[in-house]
Amino acid sequence: MMRVRIACLVISVALFQGCASSTQIPETASVRADKQVASNATVYAKEMLGKPYRYAGDTPAGFDCSGLVKYSYGRAGITMPRDTQSQRQISVLISLRNLREGDLLFFDQEGKKTSHVGIYIGDGRFIHAPSSGGKVRTDSLSAEFWKKHFVEARRI
Repeated sequence: MMRVRIACLVISVALFQGCASSTQIPETASVRADKQVASNATVYAKEMLGKPYRYAGDTPAGFDCSGLVKYSYGRAGITMPRDTQSQRQISVLISLRNLREGDLLFFDQEGKKTSHVGIYIGDGRFIHAPSSGGKVRTDSLSAEFWKKHFVEARRI
């Protein structure tokens, strides 16, 4: 009797695992699509290298940090909020070791957790609109300033 119950339990588990594995196919396609969107956003951000910093700017005429994220992801087909706090809220926390192209990097420059945002472009580098008088540029996450002010990485 006990063997019959164990056999039924094993068969039930196997059936449920079969159902669970079949639902992973669309998820994999979704992850691939998300990676492509993030990659496209990165391409659009790179096209803006050298564009001037402009407070509250979100067009090629000038960008602030969150405006560059909004513009780049918008061109890639994702409507983003305008400010860093909202961009942080709609994204998912990830570890630095899991960074991939298009992830958002948040920095504390004014004593606030969401005072600056950049887009990870790979190889330990990110693109951002740094400050008044500056231009959209890339920087290294390993630079002392950015290491000191780094808060978290997040994924759209």
